[in-house]
Amino acid sequence: MNKLKFTTDNGSAFYKELRQKIDLHFLVNRIDKTGSKKMLFKIVLYFSLDILFYVLMITSTSLVSFYAFYLLMGLSILLTAFNISHDAAHGVAVKSKFWNRFLFSLSFNLQGNNAYVWGKNHNESHHLYTNVEGSDIDVLNNPLFRMTTSQPLKWYHKYQQYYAPFLYLLYSINWFLFRETLMLVNYSSRTIKIEIPKEEVVKLIVYKMLYIGYMIVLPIYILPFDWTIIILAFVFNHFVVSLIFVGVLGVSHLSDFVKHPKANSDNTLDMSWPMLQMCTSVDYNANSTFFNWTLGGFNAHALHHLLPNVSHVHYLDILPIFREVAEKHNITYMEMSYRKSLAAHFRFLKTMGTQTQFIPRPYER
Repeated sequence: MNKLKFTTDNGSAFYKELRQKIDLHFLVNRIDKTGSKKMLFKIVLYFSLDILFYVLMITSTSLVSFYAFYLLMGLSILLTAFNISHDAAHGVAVKSKFWNRFLFSLSFNLQGNNAYVWGKNHNESHHLYTNVEGSDIDVLNNPLFRMTTSQPLKWYHKYQQYYAPFLYLLYSINWFLFRETLMLVNYSSRTIKIEIPKEEVVKLIVYKMLYIGYMIVLPIYILPFDWTIIILAFVFNHFVVSLIFVGVLGVSHLSDFVKHPKANSDNTLDMSWPMLQMCTSVDYNANSTFFNWTLGGFNAHALHHLLPNVSHVHYLDILPIFREVAEKHNITYMEMSYRKSLAAHFRFLKTMGTQTQFIPRPYER
C-alpha cells in the first residue's frame, strides 16, 4: 500500500474547528461519543432478530415460510453489520474495548467473512486514503468494470451501466467464496496487496466452514426439503444482501460528483486529509431517522469518515454542527436524496465506460 502525505489547506482549519465544536457538544451535554442506551437497544434488537429468524427458518414446515425466514435472517444479519459491526470496528459501539472487539468479531466472523482482514484494511486503508488508487483497498481493478482512469477502456465497458446491477448480485457471495480466499495466495482484484497473519488464516477457514455448516448443511439435515431448495435459498439470500449492500455503499464513493485524487511523484496529495474526505464522499438523506436506524449512519458517509470516533447514534444531533462549520469554511458538503445519488452512480459508470478521462460534475444544492 502506498502511504501518502497530505498538504495543508482550508480543510485543515475546518477540521480543527469541527473537532473542537463536536468535543464541546459532548462535553456540554455530558454524553459519550460511544453508543448510548439507544445502541444497547439496537445490539439486543438485531442479535435477537438474527437468532429469532434463524430458529424460525430451521423449524419451517413450508417452503414459503422457509424462504421468508431465510431472507429475513439474511436481512437482519446485514443490518447487524451496518449498525453493530461497523461501530464496533471503530471502537465506538460501546465504551469497553473488549466488548467492541467481541461484538465486531462475533457479528462479522459469523457472516463467513474475516473480521481482522476487513477491520484492519477498512481503518488503515479506506479511511485514510479514500478513493486513491493504490492506497484505498476499496478501489477495484476488475476487468469487467472500469472504475479508474488508469484502467484500459474496453469496448464492453460502454455497457457497464446496464450489466452492473446483475454483477452486483454476486458481490456478497463473491466476498464469501473468493475475495478473502484468493487473498491467501496473494491475489486480489483490489489495487493493494493484503498480508494475512497465520492465526487469521485459520480463523478465516474455520468461520467459513462454520457458516456453510449452519446456513447450508444443518438445514439440509434437519428440514424436509430437497438440498437444491436449500442451496437456492442460500444463493438468493446473497443476491438480496448484495443488492442492498452495494446500493447503500456504492453510491457514496462511486459517483460522478466525487473526486478520485492521484498522488504526485513523492506520494503527496495536493489536499489535506479532511478535504480528501469531503470531496470523495456523498451523503444521502442524512437527516433521515429511518436510514440512521436501519443503515447505521452509512448514509452520512462524509460525517463518518471525518468523525469515526463518534457512534452513528449521535449523527442526527451533530449534523447541524457539521453543516455549519463546513459552510463557514467554504467547504462543499455533498448531500442529496438517495434517488439523486443513485442516478449519479450510474452516470459515473456510463462516463467511465465511454470516456478515457473523468471530470467530476460540479455539485450544486
